[in-house]
Amino acid sequence: MRTFIFACIHNAGRSQMSAAFFNQLVDPDLAHGISAGTHPAEHVHPVVVDAMREVGIDLSNAKPQKLTAELAKNAEMLVTMGCGDECPYVPSLRRDDWPLPDPKGQGIEIVRQTRDEIKQRVLKLLAREQLNTIPA
Repeated sequence: MRTFIFACIHNAGRSQMSAAFFNQLVDPDLAHGISAGTHPAEHVHPVVVDAMREVGIDLSNAKPQKLTAELAKNAEMLVTMGCGDECPYVPSLRRDDWPLPDPKGQGIEIVRQTRDEIKQRVLKLLAREQLNTIPA
């Protein structure tokens, strides 16, 4: 089982959407995604929950969590969300950075654009990593 971590600072928006799309699209026998943050928020941004609900993904019960060494120990890749110097770093993992706008404080239209870009990036990641996707 291959593990991919999607991380940002608060684990309340971009990384939650990324892991949710990854887990929706990947063959669960091959890989799974985890979302985490360096300074987790109390909850996922409500506008993110609304935007993801529009595409059939329920994040209403998702809980932001801290990125720890224990969480990362069996992962093979860390995808950060364009948070610059505050992005998490785990020395043993391959890393990719997706420069995406933070949905915090944004309206639904901007969050929808970010959501749709995240889905495309996840699809490209799955193709690059040669991971089968679940048929839509």
